[in-house]
Amino acid sequence: MHFLDQAKIFIRSGAGGPGAVSFRREKFIEYGGPDGGDGGKGGDIVFEAVEGLNTLIDFRYTQHFRAPRGTGGSGQNRTGAGGNDLVIKVPVGTQVLDDERENVLADFTEVGQRVVLLRGGDGGRGNASYKSSTNRAPRQHGTGWPGEERWVWLRLKLIADAGLVGLPNAGKSTFLNAVSNAKAKVGDYPFTTLHPKLGVVRHKGVDFVLADIPGLIEGAAEGAGIGDRFLGHVERTRILLHLIDANNEDVATAYRTVRDELEAYGAGLDEKVELVALNKADTIDDELAEALAAELAEESGARVFIVSGATGAGVEEILDAILPELGAIQREAVGDDEEPGWSPL
Repeated sequence: MHFLDQAKIFIRSGAGGPGAVSFRREKFIEYGGPDGGDGGKGGDIVFEAVEGLNTLIDFRYTQHFRAPRGTGGSGQNRTGAGGNDLVIKVPVGTQVLDDERENVLADFTEVGQRVVLLRGGDGGRGNASYKSSTNRAPRQHGTGWPGEERWVWLRLKLIADAGLVGLPNAGKSTFLNAVSNAKAKVGDYPFTTLHPKLGVVRHKGVDFVLADIPGLIEGAAEGAGIGDRFLGHVERTRILLHLIDANNEDVATAYRTVRDELEAYGAGLDEKVELVALNKADTIDDELAEALAAELAEESGARVFIVSGATGAGVEEILDAILPELGAIQREAVGDDEEPGWSPL
């Protein structure tokens, strides 16, 4: 299945049905009178977050969504049937934005969450509702209120507990495959990963979701390489795992390049908890690995883990470090006096 995380669609709620013009003509009713019923309400446009979806690819082929209109009223004061609501199913993590992509209209973070984005038009009044002491045989009726319509953007931000960041070819996909059930593509060339991947990591009885996004290069915020559009998928993560290739000529510069792009992107990515790891340690000797780790530690001001996604060396240690960080963030969110009750996605 192809991955698509942005789509533009047109939505229109249903118009209300027209009211009826009708008069009673019954055998034992001498004067009769108006009995036209109201029109039915138009269908709403409803968005719902559902399980089992992780892409917006369906919206590439279906881009127009119109809810049915209400039916017209009829005699004997019968109200027309309302139009059925049109339910648009989206993956968890989807945001609905206006046409200018400046305002978030809805944000779906839980399965089953529903939002009525456009309300259907009300039905028109039948002539029976216009009857008065001075207008005993009204012939006017309402035509029904029109529905609402607009273009909106759908933007998917995958929901994960931790996110992998780094330069292209830093070994992120290999690491993801080593610690999770993912089957990410691996290659010895840059930009092997062209779209985000998710994997479920199970470590010491705890499950959490790890996201891998395409590599960043200098100038990604201005569109260089694949750009920074996929950084939205780690906006919701609790922690970032920053991998640096041990074969890089200057590991400190490699670290700073990615950090600069995170700061340029904004959205608080540069403020998230970060674990730094020197990856591909199996390709160099231990003495050089220690020296590079010390260089990275000086640049980042943080502890540096020495790991190898290919051999699994150091993986257990960094996973051990991730778990308490996730729990600490959760405890901070609920308050120190409350039980965290943390259960990862």
